[in-house]
Amino acid sequence: MTAPDISVGVILGTRPEAIKLAPVIKQLNSLSQTKTHLILTGQHREMVDRVMELFDLEADCDLAIMKPKQTLTNITCDSLQGLEKVFAEIEPKFIFVQGDTTTAFSAALAAFYHQIPLGHVEAGLRTNNLYDPYPEEANRRLISQIAQLHFAPTALAVQNLQKSGVTGAIHHTGNTVIDSLLTVANKKPECKVPNLDWDKHRVLLATVHRRENWGKPLEDILQGFTTILDRFPDIALLLPLHRNPTVREPIKAALGNHPRVFLTEPLDYPELVGAISRCHLLLTDSGGLQEEAPSLGKPVLVLRETTERPEAVDAGTAKLIGTKAQSIVDSTAELLENEAIYEKMATAINPFGDGTASQKIVKLAQDFWLKS
Repeated sequence: MTAPDISVGVILGTRPEAIKLAPVIKQLNSLSQTKTHLILTGQHREMVDRVMELFDLEADCDLAIMKPKQTLTNITCDSLQGLEKVFAEIEPKFIFVQGDTTTAFSAALAAFYHQIPLGHVEAGLRTNNLYDPYPEEANRRLISQIAQLHFAPTALAVQNLQKSGVTGAIHHTGNTVIDSLLTVANKKPECKVPNLDWDKHRVLLATVHRRENWGKPLEDILQGFTTILDRFPDIALLLPLHRNPTVREPIKAALGNHPRVFLTEPLDYPELVGAISRCHLLLTDSGGLQEEAPSLGKPVLVLRETTERPEAVDAGTAKLIGTKAQSIVDSTAELLENEAIYEKMATAINPFGDGTASQKIVKLAQDFWLKS
């Protein structure tokens, strides 16, 4: 007699979650006697759909919670209510969440309410400042208190979890984003931007979107960018705009008319990988780019006051420079003018893994639920 399928749920709502969970889902789909249910909350919409297409993934359920000017309360409450109905239908024996989004926290809480074991991919990141980044630091700490399996990307993340006194089992696996990045990078994707000559200019790739950088910090960042462009005439700035008008409109107002600034819509993931591959360096407040860019040999200047990925700073692949205009100008100029410092960052070893994290995670999870 064939054993019944084990029902497993994977829940995501944003583009970074989709990118980082795609290789995990692929591994799960290869298992026999396991039925994997991919559940979208819809926290983000279009950007997630594009990643799903890229990795040939299909959702089994879509809560479609996204609404104009949605709040953290909207996302949490709508996700909890939607997942309650889904869990009643599919009766999962195990749930996967990734990272520190409000989708991940809501899904973890829903799993706890239904006493479903939880695996947390990319567990153990910490800044030790509850409001920076907000709400991510609180989200990941709360998830850590609920999860049965913690899949930590680095040795430092393991230590953070041990210090937190979590009750679940802690495993050092590496970060699944490297799995996805290397898969896409091996296809040598291009990033074609109208009128941007990659050979003529040294291209700086920038992203800015985090809540803690809204307002005055964003104004300072944009002043820093403007000064760099004035000081270095061979520099071009490629800046994909976030969908949120709170950051989108100030960027367009400050940089939209500059001849060497290229503002685009959010890049599809292959285009982003192509841009990382060809750019000179990155200026970003993104967490994921701190992990990805070093695998392609690109220095990262982090536009934040804190980072939950200090391993990158310690390894020398990233530098935390804050949001003050002068700091941005000084740190960028150093890399543009000093080849030895640039090469030291560009050739440092990426501390976030070797591309096998998803295999390790699924094997550990399978061992767990087969023993339960």
